[in-house]
Amino acid sequence: MISGIIGRKVGMTQLFAEDGTVTPVTVIKAGPCVVVQTKSAAGSDGYNAVQLGLVEDKPIRLKNVSKPLRGHFEKTGGGLPPTRVLKEIRLNAEPEASVGDQVKVDVFADGEIVDVVGRSKGRGFAGTIKRHKFNRGPETHGSMNVRSPGSIGQSAYPSRVIKGTRSSGHMGDARVTVQNLTVAKVDVENNLLMVRGAVPGPNGGLVVVKKA
Repeated sequence: MISGIIGRKVGMTQLFAEDGTVTPVTVIKAGPCVVVQTKSAAGSDGYNAVQLGLVEDKPIRLKNVSKPLRGHFEKTGGGLPPTRVLKEIRLNAEPEASVGDQVKVDVFADGEIVDVVGRSKGRGFAGTIKRHKFNRGPETHGSMNVRSPGSIGQSAYPSRVIKGTRSSGHMGDARVTVQNLTVAKVDVENNLLMVRGAVPGPNGGLVVVKKA
């Protein structure tokens, strides 16, 4: 059974229960997806997985498809139109699906626990206080170390900056996985998945929802 789906983050809203309790949820337009390729541990790949393509409202034009991607879709038999987004979902057992099968949001159920993988918002260049939550230096008279990171090396040995030292740099725009989120509601007709809590990335950003 396929345990994941590709989607786009729509935004956040609230669900109201009959007793008046409010649940904050993130709405994800999940799928429909199509199986583009299957991989089996018994075959040359060495592991079980399926490659999914996200079927979007505006299909990609054939002239905008690169030669390698065009050849990849031609291997499916020529019946599948190319998609912009391709993601691989690992499976615990050999895939029961075949190329061309559709994967919809009904693979999930209300109350199920899922992991959501997305890409966080890019924050540009940031200093150590914003990026790594460093403390500020003293602001007393004569202080020259208010927002600077401080010493990052040694004088005698090893006379270099150790790899992995936290410093200023590009903040955000990284792969983020939020685990153990609860599916609050599944809207099969509109391909919507409502997940309790926050999901990484901006509105319209790509996410992969997988069973925990």
